[in-house]
Amino acid sequence: MGSHETASLLTDNDLFLFNEGSHFQLYDKLGAHVVNHEGVSGTQFAVWAPNAAQVFVMGDFNGWNKHSDPLQPKGQSGIWERFFPGMGHGTLYKYHIVSRFNDYRVDKTDPFSIFNEIPPKTASIVWNLDYQWGDQGWMTSRRQRNALDKPMAIYEMHVGSWRRVAEESNRSLSYRELAPELADYLERLGYTHVEFLPVMDHPFFGSWGYQITGYFAPSGNYGTPQDLMVLVDTLHQRGIGVILDWVPSHFPADEHGLAFFDGTHLYEHADPRQGYHPEWKSYIFNYGRKEVQSFLISNALFWLRYYHIDGLRVDAVASMLYLDYARKPGEWIPNQYGGRENIEAINFLRRLNEEVYKNHSDVQTIAEESTSWPMVSRPNYVGGLGFGLKWDMGWMHDTLEYMSQDPIHRRYHHNRLTFRMIYAFHENFVLPLSHDEVVYGKRSLIGKMPGDDWQKFANLRALFGYMYAQPGKKLLFMGGEFGQWREWVHDGSLDWDLTGYPLHAGLQRWVQDLNRLYRSEPALHEMDCEPAGFEWIDCDDADSSTVTLIRKGKSSSTIILVVCNFTPVPRYSYRLGSPRSGFWQEILNSDAGEYGGSNMGNLGGVETVPVPLHGRPYSLTITLPPLSVSFFKNQE
Repeated sequence: MGSHETASLLTDNDLFLFNEGSHFQLYDKLGAHVVNHEGVSGTQFAVWAPNAAQVFVMGDFNGWNKHSDPLQPKGQSGIWERFFPGMGHGTLYKYHIVSRFNDYRVDKTDPFSIFNEIPPKTASIVWNLDYQWGDQGWMTSRRQRNALDKPMAIYEMHVGSWRRVAEESNRSLSYRELAPELADYLERLGYTHVEFLPVMDHPFFGSWGYQITGYFAPSGNYGTPQDLMVLVDTLHQRGIGVILDWVPSHFPADEHGLAFFDGTHLYEHADPRQGYHPEWKSYIFNYGRKEVQSFLISNALFWLRYYHIDGLRVDAVASMLYLDYARKPGEWIPNQYGGRENIEAINFLRRLNEEVYKNHSDVQTIAEESTSWPMVSRPNYVGGLGFGLKWDMGWMHDTLEYMSQDPIHRRYHHNRLTFRMIYAFHENFVLPLSHDEVVYGKRSLIGKMPGDDWQKFANLRALFGYMYAQPGKKLLFMGGEFGQWREWVHDGSLDWDLTGYPLHAGLQRWVQDLNRLYRSEPALHEMDCEPAGFEWIDCDDADSSTVTLIRKGKSSSTIILVVCNFTPVPRYSYRLGSPRSGFWQEILNSDAGEYGGSNMGNLGGVETVPVPLHGRPYSLTITLPPLSVSFFKNQE
């Protein structure tokens, strides 16, 4: 391949920042880059392997010869590099690493590769990220779309199993094929955002993307980097934000990946009590290592910069925060103070969020954190972790536990409905009904509901209605919106034929109308994260299994009253306190016939009477349909 060229993208300052742990644009420096050096076009390779004795590039350009094309060490940085003239776009390559220890030799995919072969093949591909974006309108206005006082109704989905082409061996849609179909669907149903399960390159399809080997490469299963950009661009042009699931908590042990990269534990902790995850049989990043911090934070910023991503949902934060996560006594090492908190991971997460918001103040980071760790979604300067939002796993567990009870017994579980309001504003919450709740024998959402088919659908409509009545952003996994009976399976399509049946179609229409109402009524979203936006009217009627609440926006002109009846018993002449006099218009009722309900309601609304009740100066008398949620609106 010619002489060992001396071209380099790495300056002394790059090396200093990288080793210091504060180089957050590493993707422009490491990996394979097509560049012009002294008038000659070629590819510049650079890889971090500080404990290698030798590093070679092998590929289709040299017949996969492991030893014919060595890289050169770059000073004392641990980085190896070389310019190859004439080599360009589409070249397949890997690194062959010869360790200084134990005569260890291994072929590795490039950790900074931006495109890889489709598994089970593992070569990296020299590629570029050239693309003409058409989403300028979205990008200039997205601060408004992603703000905490704006509606966020998130559709969580797995790219590979949303819709498949049955006639063609049941293959997944490509990113490009998905783009117009998904945009049409999300726009019709009124979702504000879509959240993709990890799209980064992963060797095992059954991991759903949570075992990542190529952190900078979108999965080739669905197309090229530019194809993914088309998908994001299309969604943006249709007014839909894109959130990526991101996994800095662990990575798989596959030989071609990050594990044991140069014959040492480079990216992971060497001690298995810190570096190996017993539950997931994967490796844990060494968050205290400066270069690993540079790698991970660069990766987060890479997706935001090059793919115009609007948010990162950070997976398994609890597993990062606790040194004893999924470990028995004696299987973990306490921190320097003797505690179980992972101080290095805490510092990493704070720095991650600081850098994300510093560089992209109009996006959100969202923590999937399953414990009561304090101030996850509060700024660093007050002692928080700096996330924008946090999943409310407690609400999800309590509510699903309540809804799965036979209505006869719900009166004994009433506190499951009301407990959330003790902590509802401690964090900026997302209410998640996610993929994790519809797999591994947990049953689908409709499958969790008690009763006959009619009652199951009425219960699920009530669950969704209650979710949209609660303060917090909303998230629903695909298939739940039309009541898929089966659990989710990653290698099959959703059961779209069900939407041809009245009860399923009615449920889907209910979700559509909930999204429309949530987006159009400031009282239902403006103060999702502020206590002033919520009040109970009556949360104590356990005997009837009913709750009544009001939601308010920043302007006090409109109030929304929500009444939930979690029994199949209609309640006539049900009296409620009202904070104001006048007419309360019934604007949405889950029991309406168009949703598959029994069509019981309040004939458009009710007028208050000046009779005090529930500590309020007025009251109103309404009909509560069976297993229903009804929304009423009062405007001054």
